[in-house]
Amino acid sequence: MSGVSWGTPTARGIVAAATLGSGLTLLDGTVVNVALRTVGDDLDASLVQLQWITNGYFLSLASLILLGGSLGDRLGRRRVFVIGTVWFALASLLCGIAPTAEVLIVARVLQGIGGALLTPGSLAMIQGAFRAEDRSRAIGAWSGLGGIAAAIGPLVGGLLIDHASWRWIFLINLPLAAVTVWLAMRWVPETRDTRALDRFDVPGAALASLSLAGVTWALTDAGGPATWWAAGLGVAAAVGFIVVERRTHGPMVPLGLFTDRTFSAANMMTLIVYAALGAILFFLVLQLQTVAGYNALEAGLATLPMTVCMLFLAARGGALGERIGPRIPMTFGPMVMAGGTLLLLMAGPDAVYWRDVAPGLTVFGLGLALMVAPLTATVLAAAPDEVTGIASGINNAVARAGSLLAVAALPMAVGLSGDDYRDPVVFDASYSTAMVICAVLLVLGGLVSWITIPHRVETPDATDVAT
Repeated sequence: MSGVSWGTPTARGIVAAATLGSGLTLLDGTVVNVALRTVGDDLDASLVQLQWITNGYFLSLASLILLGGSLGDRLGRRRVFVIGTVWFALASLLCGIAPTAEVLIVARVLQGIGGALLTPGSLAMIQGAFRAEDRSRAIGAWSGLGGIAAAIGPLVGGLLIDHASWRWIFLINLPLAAVTVWLAMRWVPETRDTRALDRFDVPGAALASLSLAGVTWALTDAGGPATWWAAGLGVAAAVGFIVVERRTHGPMVPLGLFTDRTFSAANMMTLIVYAALGAILFFLVLQLQTVAGYNALEAGLATLPMTVCMLFLAARGGALGERIGPRIPMTFGPMVMAGGTLLLLMAGPDAVYWRDVAPGLTVFGLGLALMVAPLTATVLAAAPDEVTGIASGINNAVARAGSLLAVAALPMAVGLSGDDYRDPVVFDASYSTAMVICAVLLVLGGLVSWITIPHRVETPDATDVAT
């Protein structure tokens, strides 16, 4: 198959389906932050339960996203994407009707499983369906439109919480999922890894999931009684995974992918930058509510400049990366984001939005729009077309792990514990330290790109990563 051309009805249908699907998972990764206090009051949830309402979703998503990518490569990317979307919708329904905090936590874990199935497929469908010369443009559109979902999460959450109910932040997923499934079945051609074997790498899948789950659990339960056991289990499973994948014929994760310097470097940069991104969104929403006195809707509206930047400029960032190569956008994008992060230090107790919040978020959004599409295109270009599903899964797992690491580690690192997030004075001081740390991480991410990312990325042959 020669591939789909940009600008055709099929191209628009593919991008729409992929964007809506991945947007669902991004939206639910951010929308819950502004709802946590309301959920806690309604369900009489403890602080630990509120933490797991957030972390349960990311735990299952990060733990199983590699499996989702591998399943898509073998069974069909559209098929697994549709199954994941339906699963996600049903789990969202359970979230929306959850009578207790415990049920909501279980439903959030189930949501993460659905997200792990559909997320890598959303990008792999684009990579597998479009002509090589049109992929960067399609990925740019996907990055920009999909990134909006993460950015508008607090806005949507604030609107629904203030004018309806927190339950609607989950129930709204049902009609969106229905449209996504219809678009996928109508427009997206089925693609898969033609070299995949009939038998599935069950030991590899189990060990990869166990390793990521153990490490993620240790990060989210830092300081708890099970932390070291979970960390030890995660590390042991990771070692076992590497041993199994080296000895397995037709492994789930071709370890040869990591011999490509560009692929490894781009994922390292992803880990660093998305750690900062996850922490910034986490701390900023709480800072605006706890310290600046914003309500849920006002805190959500505050992120609008970042949304606008992603909407109008992310596709252009992809086109720029295609024209001049990924190295410069992947270097200066995080640097610009770091500048925006330092401007957000102005968001204190007497913050005036247009003076103290909007400029920082605008600068941050400009850097994000410059970086996202070139980064994604580089990761996929550094992997053979036949394994784009698992390459996407690896990169998504790295991004989620980075956010989890930062959100788990930074509060303790800046001196927050217990209910300190409710104290404006304590939280304000910790917020400032956290923003500086995030800015340093973003600068580091830019330096990694400058040193390691080439001006042009050559896609390796599939035989180079067979083992």
